[in-house]
Amino acid sequence: MPTIPTSTSGAPIAEPGTAAIYVLAAHPHWRESRANRRLRDAAARLPGVQVNDLYARYPDYAIDVEAEQQRLAAAELVVLLHPIQWYSMPPLQKLWLDEVLDYGWAYGPGGGALRGKSLWLVASTGGAEDSYHPAGYNRYFFDAFLPPYEQTAALCGMRFLPPLLLHDARRVPEAELAAHENVFVQRLASYPDWPEMAELDDCPECRVPVGDRPQGPGVR
Repeated sequence: MPTIPTSTSGAPIAEPGTAAIYVLAAHPHWRESRANRRLRDAAARLPGVQVNDLYARYPDYAIDVEAEQQRLAAAELVVLLHPIQWYSMPPLQKLWLDEVLDYGWAYGPGGGALRGKSLWLVASTGGAEDSYHPAGYNRYFFDAFLPPYEQTAALCGMRFLPPLLLHDARRVPEAELAAHENVFVQRLASYPDWPEMAELDDCPECRVPVGDRPQGPGVR
């Protein structure tokens, strides 16, 4: 029986394959994670789900773009699993987007590799839900921080699914955390048979003019 590669925490590290669901788990400090670690490990136990622990896979931040594109091409659902950090994603997850979702492959002329697939954000926050309110210290409802995720999906011709969020992750009662994990597992196991799928719009199409094509890394 082949050996399944694992991270230092014992979680599986995804190899290029044919899993219908690809979970990108990104957390810089797994030992301190209360919620994301449980979801990562629960997803890894499900058939047809491939989990990639990005910080274990790429501790030097040297991303294997070809391998990542193979995993994406094989998947129908791509899951971004991470804590919200400074109103966005952890740095390695952002680097993954920068390098893997390449012009001419994921978007732009000839870039239809992800068209018709779905993107699902599963995220946790340190602040309580009422902190994401005009009267709270975060000053905005949480939806105000979603457009970069939504537009990333749209640019690639993907369907952005309603996010699954857990607020106050460090202090939420155990029963609520367990219920959140159960919803996550049920969603993965039942995809794409979600009731709201029929109500979602078709995958958008964002045409990028040829003149907007990047001329090289970092060139703007």
